[in-house]
Amino acid sequence: MTTLSNDDLLLQRFYTHCSERPSAVYLTQPHSGGQTTDYTFAQVLEQAQRMAAHLRSLSLPPQSKIAMLSKNCAHFFMAELAIWMAGHVTVALYPTLNRDTVSYILEHSDAQLLFVGKLDTWDDELKHGVPEDLPRLAFPNAPKTGDTRWDDIVSRTEPISDRPVRDPDDESLIIYTSGSTGQPKGVLHSFRTISVTTQGLVEVLGATKEDRELSYLPLAHGMDRWLSECVSLYSGCHVFFAESLTTFVADLGRARPTLFVSVPRLWLKFQLGVFSKMPPKKLNLFLKIPILSGIVKKKVLTNLGLDSVRFAGSGSAPIPAELLAWYRNLGLELLEGYGMSENFNYSHITMPGRGRAGYIGHPYPGVDCKLSAEGEILIKSPGNMVGYYKDPARTADAFTADGFLKTGDRGEIDSDGRLRITGRVKELFKTSKGKYVAPAPIENLINIDPHIELSLVGGSGYPTTHAVVQIAEDMLPRLSDAAFKSEVDASLHALLGKVNGEIEAYEKLGFIVVSSKRWTIEGGQLTPTMKIMRSKIEDLYAENLDAWYAMGKKVIWD
Repeated sequence: MTTLSNDDLLLQRFYTHCSERPSAVYLTQPHSGGQTTDYTFAQVLEQAQRMAAHLRSLSLPPQSKIAMLSKNCAHFFMAELAIWMAGHVTVALYPTLNRDTVSYILEHSDAQLLFVGKLDTWDDELKHGVPEDLPRLAFPNAPKTGDTRWDDIVSRTEPISDRPVRDPDDESLIIYTSGSTGQPKGVLHSFRTISVTTQGLVEVLGATKEDRELSYLPLAHGMDRWLSECVSLYSGCHVFFAESLTTFVADLGRARPTLFVSVPRLWLKFQLGVFSKMPPKKLNLFLKIPILSGIVKKKVLTNLGLDSVRFAGSGSAPIPAELLAWYRNLGLELLEGYGMSENFNYSHITMPGRGRAGYIGHPYPGVDCKLSAEGEILIKSPGNMVGYYKDPARTADAFTADGFLKTGDRGEIDSDGRLRITGRVKELFKTSKGKYVAPAPIENLINIDPHIELSLVGGSGYPTTHAVVQIAEDMLPRLSDAAFKSEVDASLHALLGKVNGEIEAYEKLGFIVVSSKRWTIEGGQLTPTMKIMRSKIEDLYAENLDAWYAMGKKVIWD
């Protein structure tokens, strides 16, 4: 990775694109069930400069924290640019948070202003967490909040006449991590940490202005903030947005992305969608016929909206080796990535052609990785955070004496330098037989089953482990059909045997429980990025464990 110059900072890179390609479309926003609005670089710059002028007029102290509460949309990008131009720091909140967490983040971050954007639960939940005395502004696609609207401000405000630059070590943004325990932590980054990591990613991907992306994973989370917003600011590529879950297929088809990253569950759903139209045996047969193979591969990827993809990524959890092989057979190599908000995701990636099933991959350029004596993964990355906002003690505890970030993940490194995640340091539990079990690798094996959305493995103090699972939401209505439920039950029995055949004897599952309780973000069982809150879920079933172990069944429907 080359040395970062001031011209490579994200604001400066954006200005360059505005100067060189002012009429090129930068952002495409869908609305009204299929219509779209395009924004060129010149239009985005003008909107941001007008809003920056308004923010300057408020005479806030330098590097004030300004919050954004919105789903992904073009005005999220514009607002962030305006905040940076005005000399301030962005604090993005997940649009799925509950009122208590919204209240905590706005108070803890010292937010001086809140942009309210595209939201589903503003009236029912979110607005009740916003302090009444906190000034608010509303994006064009925000619900009716009674606040001054974005368009009203930019229509009456003259744009700033300059193109402000920020010092590399100025604060740029705070990401509030969802965390699996306690209140979220504010991960503070500088313009240096978000720019140097973006430069490194762009070099690895070979990203250019010709690329296209679909922004749909939460922008409040570090991953899509980096992959869609930061990469596009740096490379000048075209970013499309998704309107809703129901329009996602159409949104993907419109974008025809060349760079596309998702999570294992969605990659599995894509596969199941293909199988619903063409049974696996028939598809495999066609793929073995030389002349027909290329036509079928092209058709499958085109129907998925992925026919133009040159880089496909997967993150947040390990992806099954069988699924990797299936996509590779279609001509799409899925590359896995590993990182944290604390290093702005800049840690490891599967290098094309050098992947190994079960391993994340190699460090990005400029990243050092080692394991502690206890097997914890330690990372020294140019993206390592400035620190946890207003928490120097926790910041000090997050790093080793020689400057490596403590990830909290346990891992292994093979002879080629590839990293494998083996679980969380603090998630180990001991069975009554005195053996320690790491639940995450077992859960990853369980989650391969297409019937299962999520799982939790437990068994502390019991002779065997067990798993509690959530049936995939799109299959729930079909469980009223006795034949389908019987099919799922048989599949879970088979899954139990398959998983037990792949793990150590002391880890073997005694039974699987199908939970009748749904785990939700609102209920506190899931983080906004859909990771399980282990202790919260375990509390739901604590009083049932003795009875479940006494049943002696392999599959229990709770």
